[in-house]
Amino acid sequence: MKLSIIVPVYNEVRTVSEVIEKLSLLKLPCKKEIIIVDDASTDGTSEKIIGQKNKLKKAKTKITVVTHTINKGKGAAIRSGVDKATGDYVLIQDADLEYNPLEIPALISPFKNLKNKKIAVYGSRFAHKDVSIPFFYYVGNKFLTLFTAFLYDVSLTDMETGYKVVPIEIFRKHPIRSNHFDLEPEITGKLIKNKVKIIEVPITYKGRNHLSGKKLTAMDAIEAIKAIFYYRFFN
Repeated sequence: MKLSIIVPVYNEVRTVSEVIEKLSLLKLPCKKEIIIVDDASTDGTSEKIIGQKNKLKKAKTKITVVTHTINKGKGAAIRSGVDKATGDYVLIQDADLEYNPLEIPALISPFKNLKNKKIAVYGSRFAHKDVSIPFFYYVGNKFLTLFTAFLYDVSLTDMETGYKVVPIEIFRKHPIRSNHFDLEPEITGKLIKNKVKIIEVPITYKGRNHLSGKKLTAMDAIEAIKAIFYYRFFN
């Protein structure tokens, strides 16, 4: 098994170096590669990425950097990362440290000695007893998960999690169309429709609010609801 870790980045100058270092030094029971997609950052993030890549030249992990000349959104960054990926599975790692790279071994543990490899793994923030997430984000995430579970008749605790390990063939055969926060419903819908079993494992989470840079809005939630409905009935 080889894991392609895609890191979509946009203006995360404060945390991107730490994320890259943690991923590079992380010990896993499988091969891994890191693909960083800089989605036209303007705050010095680009320089941080290059500097950290040069610093980690002696590390065994292959680090690939893709740069967008214009900002296209997270979904577009993931598409660019998939184009460069050579692994069997894709894991998406945000660059803001809300998700801790030290959780990745737990995310890939279900693949050990697994005969049927047609699974995906979701890191569930709500399956962990100690979840740190602002109240309104908590309520919104729980609603979107319940709405998904109802429409697709599945059991999920955290559909909107950013920590997903997905077979790369799903992204190859069914390329992601979404560019923004309707991304998670699209991935989930395509997994369920292609009969990929979703396994959830508990993860810790350090949620941010708007004051600390959180980008989600009520409009994003509406777009997610539309995406859940669309990918259930029209795609």
